[in-house]
Amino acid sequence: MGNQIKTTLLLAAMTIFIVLIGKLLGGRQGMILAFVLAAGMNFFSYWFSHRVVLRMYRAREVSPQQAPELYQMVQTLARQANLPMPKVYIIPEQAPNAFATGRNPEHAALAVTEGLLKIMERDEIMGVLAHEMAHVKNRDILIGTIAATMAGAVMILANMARWSAIFGGSGASEDEEGGLGAVGMIVMSILAPMAAMIIQMAVSRSREYLADSTGAALAGRADGLARALEKLGTYSRRLPMTANPSTAHMFIVNPLSGRSLANLFATHPPLEERIARLRGIRRSGGSQAGDRNRPTGDDQAKALWDRLSE
Repeated sequence: MGNQIKTTLLLAAMTIFIVLIGKLLGGRQGMILAFVLAAGMNFFSYWFSHRVVLRMYRAREVSPQQAPELYQMVQTLARQANLPMPKVYIIPEQAPNAFATGRNPEHAALAVTEGLLKIMERDEIMGVLAHEMAHVKNRDILIGTIAATMAGAVMILANMARWSAIFGGSGASEDEEGGLGAVGMIVMSILAPMAAMIIQMAVSRSREYLADSTGAALAGRADGLARALEKLGTYSRRLPMTANPSTAHMFIVNPLSGRSLANLFATHPPLEERIARLRGIRRSGGSQAGDRNRPTGDDQAKALWDRLSE
């Protein structure tokens, strides 16, 4: 229920934001047109945004015959999570990464890059897939996909405003129904993408921590995902992914982590902290004796799975 409320609030906030941009660009007429656009986008985002994201990354669906080991791992996790079998996709990209998308568990899809399948051991791939299946189980996928679509729309509107101002368009004048002048439109074209990044950050980063712990429970152990995150952190700096900033929050690790501006608007919690939590390592404080008596990451994963299964 929490994510349903969050999704509704996100759609309402984005509708208001797009209508406001329409008003600034074209006064009252622009506001009406923007409202119609926002209403259409809300409908489109719910039903079709996951398809857009998959096509954006040229993801191709694979069958059990085409990728038997990958398909079998996803099948095992779906059974463990008591969820329908999601569609499985492979992205033709050498940078290792993965994401889940879809409007609900019955229409979910898991996508992994070719690079991830090449560099990861089986238990590490299992950990990554379990993390993404956890997003499906926790119903994070709809809000993440909608946020990606809406953020992309805001960036498109910002580009339209910038080019309109450069080539002489200025929307409604400041005296005519509250439109912006050319200078105002240029300023808005700079600020709007920043607002889009903030929207992505509003999709709570705590969902990544929850997906890590739930994923460790589904996989039955935490060390596979922990080692996978270490590799992903290393490769994301050495081999940056060609990714759209509006979809960065959907991936298991930020594909834009090598870019300084992206770090200012980080969509993911620090990898070091995620790994430490998985391994049951206390970041600060605690005595040596206390640390020796602490359960391991695998013990915590098993205990969490027992609670989830009750």
